[in-house]
Amino acid sequence: MAIQIEKGGWALIFLVGAGITGYSLWQYGLLEKIMPSAKTTASAVPRKAELPAPAVSSNPKVTPVGVPASTPGCADKPEVRMLVWAWNAQMGLMFANGGAQATSGSLMCKNGVNLKLLRQDDPSKMQEALIAFANDMKKGHPDSLLGTHFVAIMGDGGATFLKGLNDTLKKLGPDYTAKVVGSAGYSRGEDKFMGPPEWKTNPSASRGGLVSGVLRDGDWNIAQKWLGDNGLCNNPDEKTWDAGCLNWVATSDYIDAAEKYVAGYCEERPVVDQGKRTGEKKRVCVNGVVTWTPGDVTVAQKKGGLASIASTKEYASQMPNTIIGIDRWMKDNRSTVEGMLQAIFDGGDQVKAVPAALRHAAGVSAMVYKEANADAAYWENYYHGVTERDKQGLTVELGGSSVNNLADNLQLFGLTPGSANLFAATYRVFGEIVVAQYPSLVPNFYPAEQITDTSYIAGMARKAAPVTEAEPKKFSAQDAVQTVVSRRSWNINFDTGKSTFTSSARGDLERLLRDLLVASGTVVEVHGHTDSVGSPEANMALSESRAFAVKQYMEQASAVNFPAGRVRVFAHGQTQPLAPNTTEAGKAQNRRVEIVLGTTGK
Repeated sequence: MAIQIEKGGWALIFLVGAGITGYSLWQYGLLEKIMPSAKTTASAVPRKAELPAPAVSSNPKVTPVGVPASTPGCADKPEVRMLVWAWNAQMGLMFANGGAQATSGSLMCKNGVNLKLLRQDDPSKMQEALIAFANDMKKGHPDSLLGTHFVAIMGDGGATFLKGLNDTLKKLGPDYTAKVVGSAGYSRGEDKFMGPPEWKTNPSASRGGLVSGVLRDGDWNIAQKWLGDNGLCNNPDEKTWDAGCLNWVATSDYIDAAEKYVAGYCEERPVVDQGKRTGEKKRVCVNGVVTWTPGDVTVAQKKGGLASIASTKEYASQMPNTIIGIDRWMKDNRSTVEGMLQAIFDGGDQVKAVPAALRHAAGVSAMVYKEANADAAYWENYYHGVTERDKQGLTVELGGSSVNNLADNLQLFGLTPGSANLFAATYRVFGEIVVAQYPSLVPNFYPAEQITDTSYIAGMARKAAPVTEAEPKKFSAQDAVQTVVSRRSWNINFDTGKSTFTSSARGDLERLLRDLLVASGTVVEVHGHTDSVGSPEANMALSESRAFAVKQYMEQASAVNFPAGRVRVFAHGQTQPLAPNTTEAGKAQNRRVEIVLGTTGK
């Protein structure tokens, strides 16, 4: 029986006498959110959206700035270009710009930036555009009309994207490499791994599953993290089938991934066991999907039967919108970069607080993205995220994004006192995943500190402290975990008979910290276990002390990201062995800390 306790609780229990008997690397851009160009209808004209006057702010610290005009603005300023995906995390950017090109009265023009937004779904073309701009700048054309000044991609894809890009750019000189300078928002639910409901309640049931999706993409990353958190294996060869691992069907885009499930797509594949072919063949059919909106809507409305196994709602720090530019140009145009970021962050505040700002941003999104059958109401609806019943009557969550202000950025990059660098954590976690799965394609990646320049947002904060605050998720210790996302045992080494860590435990603790930072939308349960050496009472107390040691390590490493109520301690002593205590190997297996990630439903 698991007992949740407060520090020192066992001493009281003993006193009253109670006895107690968890990625060019595939051309570039392997991990990115690739929206399908084949599905983009450039000729589709969004219907005109009549917008009301600005609503009163729901946050008294935010003063509504009014809806910008639709006419061009600040054309006297040099044009700055940014390539973006169709992604609701950019709502603050959309409002700030006022249109595809910065409009009259927009926050962007007020900050002196004539920004042009262009949809580009292919990350390799994003890289090509940055390289073209850098090459022309190197030739002495700092106001080049070639390529692009900025791109916006997912943070969890940054390691591979920047590896391929900077391997080329550094040939122009070290100051021509690309760097991350800020974030417009987050995916907070729309990107997801979908599978049969039993996979959610019993992760081991996913063994032998066949999932369709864009391989080495951000949504593939969600499934990879979920597998790792649950101690399950992945078959990286999309041409074979392993009964003991999760298997993959490579698709051209996220719509194709959903349609393959809807169509009941099947293949006959060679059977492998731990990578070795058995000589057998088996016909297997798609029973899982990795996708994002509107792919998840397609699954739900056309066939149904799949649950959200894991998403960016639970892995809430996984997918920050990541703004990338060329280092040399940004340093030469610091005021422009800071002006652009200021407009985006102020736009984030407006979208958070003023309903009319969100509505206008949704209209700009429809204009910029030109997605077929997606008007302003569509983008606004799925920005919030919705819960619907699918074709088979299952309740499913669809969509979900958020925007960032300056305070959110300071927290994201670890510049807020007591916070960890969430960007660096997610960058490294998913960089290591793709290196482990595809070492020949992606042998390594650049350290986060080499591809990040936080001086712009730090400088902005020094000039004027953020008016509004970041929005960390709040936890209450009274809210019980309703859904378990993952359960994994960690062999964290402690000094014999003590709750102090050995020197060899440091690496495991740092990896655990990064994993928990990525999964910032979850409650963390720390379950302490021991072997059978010693008395049951002493082992119960020891397991309590060791679990509390892990809790305290996390909270001291990042108080902001591990607020009160998020990390909870349970002690089991020697009552739940994984192996017989009759051997040293068995005892070592039983001395463990189990980490359970869950959601409370609030």
